[in-house]
Amino acid sequence: MALEPSELLAAAILARERAYAPYSQFRVGAALLAADGRVFTGANAENASYGLSMCAERVAIYHALSAGVRHFDAVAVAGPDGVRTMPCGACRQVLHEFGAAMQVIFADDGRLRLMPLTSLLPEAFGRSDIDPGQAGAAVSRGIAR
Repeated sequence: MALEPSELLAAAILARERAYAPYSQFRVGAALLAADGRVFTGANAENASYGLSMCAERVAIYHALSAGVRHFDAVAVAGPDGVRTMPCGACRQVLHEFGAAMQVIFADDGRLRLMPLTSLLPEAFGRSDIDPGQAGAAVSRGIAR
């Protein structure tokens, strides 16, 4: 990891300031370290229709994907000061798609912690679990890409 974990967490804390969380007031920022050294940030964005809200980690991933980046080494997550904040299950699955070996960086009781994504999402579902014949059929029906 070219960037120090503390630097990535600092980027997540800055991103947290841009969160749109008028309903929960639970502001979260994420900073994603691409394999090429670039950092992509995201902040959670809530919606009055709660199911349409988006977590900071997925905002960061989709930000990177829109720039053509597909491989990542680490993600830092920063919730409210003093609150241990980890990626939710949906975010863990999306992160796994693009970096199963990535490290998750977060603050825990004032201490910087690193944890492998694989320990947060053991036995993850991924590309290798999809039958290539079924995946091709899904693409032809416009279900998957």
